[in-house]
Amino acid sequence: MAVGAVALGALRAAVVSSVAPGSPAEQAGVAAGDELLSVSGRPVRDVIEYRWLTDDDEVELEVRRGGLEVVLEVCKPAGTPLGIEVDSPVFDEVRTCDNHCEFCFIYQLPPGMRRSLYLKDDDYRLSFLYGNFTTLTRFTEADLERVVTEGLSPLFVSIHATDPDLRAEMLRNRRGAMSLRWLRALLDHGVEVHGQVVVCPGRNDGVALEETFTGILEEYPELADVAVVPLGVSRFNPEPAMRPHTRDEAAAVLDAVEEARVMFTEVLGHPMVHAADEYYLLAGRAFPDAEGYRGFGMHEDGIGMARAFEIEFSGEVSEGIGVQPGFFDWVDAAPAHGYRAPRTNGSESGLRIAPRRGAPTGILSGELGAMVLEPLVASLGDPGIRVIPVENTFFGGNTAVTGLIVGEDVARVLRNQPEGHRYLLPDVCLSKGVFLDGMAPAELPRPVEVVRSDGVSLRRALEARTHATRRAGNRRAEGVQHG
Repeated sequence: MAVGAVALGALRAAVVSSVAPGSPAEQAGVAAGDELLSVSGRPVRDVIEYRWLTDDDEVELEVRRGGLEVVLEVCKPAGTPLGIEVDSPVFDEVRTCDNHCEFCFIYQLPPGMRRSLYLKDDDYRLSFLYGNFTTLTRFTEADLERVVTEGLSPLFVSIHATDPDLRAEMLRNRRGAMSLRWLRALLDHGVEVHGQVVVCPGRNDGVALEETFTGILEEYPELADVAVVPLGVSRFNPEPAMRPHTRDEAAAVLDAVEEARVMFTEVLGHPMVHAADEYYLLAGRAFPDAEGYRGFGMHEDGIGMARAFEIEFSGEVSEGIGVQPGFFDWVDAAPAHGYRAPRTNGSESGLRIAPRRGAPTGILSGELGAMVLEPLVASLGDPGIRVIPVENTFFGGNTAVTGLIVGEDVARVLRNQPEGHRYLLPDVCLSKGVFLDGMAPAELPRPVEVVRSDGVSLRRALEARTHATRRAGNRRAEGVQHG
């Protein structure tokens, strides 16, 4: 088979999930539920290919509707999106991960959750579309040609170790020893790549981590940046050797990162590596200045979130400076998934019926997030505002980030909180309106107000209390005067 050819039997029909009102697709008669069979006579592998094929001014869509195949002609200005969204970003099979990393969090999920949460992908297309990290162990020459030809940049690559034997051991895949050759090839072709190192105590920390930094400098200096993140461990962890960092180990990782940043800056002119916020919290150290995060480009990976939130909360910026959930606008038809999926489904607005905005206010947060929020809230000097840490007993282990809070734990905490208070719930713990355990905010024992998970949104939500309290005080004062 020639490079780039598609085996028709490997494709499934993408299902149109929605059609934008007034769009070229609607005018041509495309409807939700249609199965997309081909575009201008060609079967389509994924939304990336779909985007290129629908860029012309005349597009022919072959769809299946009610068992019948229908051909629809779309006329539009070249470059204008059709205005449809499909049910999956890939129409052939998602390239699943064949590594067996002992630190993989998917192996640590409890049974009975949504099926999609158990999918391990190692697909470069999802890396491009959603920022998922790929190990490149299933990457091929044909993939490289497509990435380069179609400009699929940036990509996100899991490095973990530059020593071939150690990397193969960590991935539990012999191809892990050589698959970073594709990283070198991507960089040689000018593809922007962001790297990640998940540090596992006793595996790739200490000297091994220092050697990885040296290896990156020697072999992959063109990397845009590298995120250094700690191992996450749930109570369902099947690997006894995998454990959370101690405070001293977190401090040692930070020391290694700081030394590496000096080395990279001297040689490359920029610090390259960044430690996750969690390390600073674990080690009890102050976060770097905002300038050290170089525009917060790795915000989604937990790099600089706390410092960005502080800047937003303080009012230094009018909009969130981190990457917000949402999709790359130019990829027409692509459904939003994962971190970029919509956090709410619109029904949460009905939860803002009680209590009044001036009521005592509790901010729900994961335990790590609470450590960031508490000094910020204290700086307001308002005793009516408090932070409510939510311990994650559902996942257990060292799972303490706000994004993994589940409804069961929020409900447990709220049952012990007073009625009539105002409770703010960050939207980062929701996906399409529900928690990871499937519970909806409306099922919680206290009404909650869903707030976007950035400092600007929280500040505005708290300002509503300040304004309401001030108005109530003015009314009381007027009542006394009239009396």
